[in-house]
Amino acid sequence: MRILHTGDWHLGKTLEGRSRLAEQEQFLEELVRLADDQQADLILMAGDVYDSVNPPAAAEQLFYDAAARLTEGGRPMVVIAGNHDQPERVSSITPLVSSRGITLIGMPVSEVVTTVSARTGETAKIAALPYPSEARLNELLAMDGDEDQLRRAYSERVGMLMKRLAHAFTPDTVNLAMSHIYVLGGVECDSERPIQVGGAYTVDPSALAVGASYTALGHLHRAQAVKGEGVIRYSGSPLAYSFSEAGQAKSVTMIDVAPGGSPVIEEVFLTSGRPLVRWKANGGLEEVYRWLDEGRDANAFIDLEITLTEAMGLADIQRLRKSRDGIVHIRPVYPEMEALELEIERSRIPLPDLFRKFYQRQTGGAEPEDRLVQLFLELVEEEEQDAAEVSGG
Repeated sequence: MRILHTGDWHLGKTLEGRSRLAEQEQFLEELVRLADDQQADLILMAGDVYDSVNPPAAAEQLFYDAAARLTEGGRPMVVIAGNHDQPERVSSITPLVSSRGITLIGMPVSEVVTTVSARTGETAKIAALPYPSEARLNELLAMDGDEDQLRRAYSERVGMLMKRLAHAFTPDTVNLAMSHIYVLGGVECDSERPIQVGGAYTVDPSALAVGASYTALGHLHRAQAVKGEGVIRYSGSPLAYSFSEAGQAKSVTMIDVAPGGSPVIEEVFLTSGRPLVRWKANGGLEEVYRWLDEGRDANAFIDLEITLTEAMGLADIQRLRKSRDGIVHIRPVYPEMEALELEIERSRIPLPDLFRKFYQRQTGGAEPEDRLVQLFLELVEEEEQDAAEVSGG
């Protein structure tokens, strides 16, 4: 059986007020082509269909159209709600789409999803757990607010839910798990709104040790594997949604697996969407305009940091923005100002501590003896007295 794992579409998301709907439509067009070209038997969408609980109508239309096209010919699709989604909104059209093989799960449930591949005849059982917040679980997992206690309780609760779902696994089925959670060991990006307070809502990989050949995760926007039992993987987001994702290649994951077998994983890279890039122009405005004339990163959204010796005027900012509509941020950097700020910051550090930091840096971490620190302070005091005498004389 061939399975296509995707997630974190965030339909309706903007970038500093700039619509991404056209890019999202391009991605969904590409996804439909990939599903057909790769002969996918099953689509797993691991949460965050939308970017907000009240998405624009155009975003909902994109999802409905994509789901209909992905399931043409009887291909099943399983979708779970992420932390950005309103669970009831995701599952509300179930009566209209269930006959097409589309399974929409909004709230954490205790039923495994069973699908059959029309191509291979193999049966898949999916332990699908939507984003399990305390509110959606309708449980208070820790009474005293202790973060470590909450982390343990949350991880244990997720593990219990996954084990309950996995009771339906059998040796002659393709056994899969899917959830929208933060698993310890995953690398975050700025575009993921935290699903945990102070890191408390995190899940230990051992909680996912339920016998699944492959665990499809959503929430983290960087495609990555997580160490644990079987294969545990985030598909990542299909588009870069913050400049912390600049330079990341976006992809979906294809899984080839037979009942009782080990999955073969292929990362299929995407071509749709505008890249996000960071420019650091140490040569000032002249360097920026040269890059623009050269057509550098012509289709990208740009986060521009520019080193200047004189203040940038409003006319300069307007000219830059008119030169390229993709320039999102303009951050001037003034070396003289940075040096002054550094001097002020250092001046707040007590002189003995400043000397210790300097000594450690120069010696590779050695601690100066108290007598050496005292000698340094005496020398500084002598120099200050000499300077005072000179200025006073």
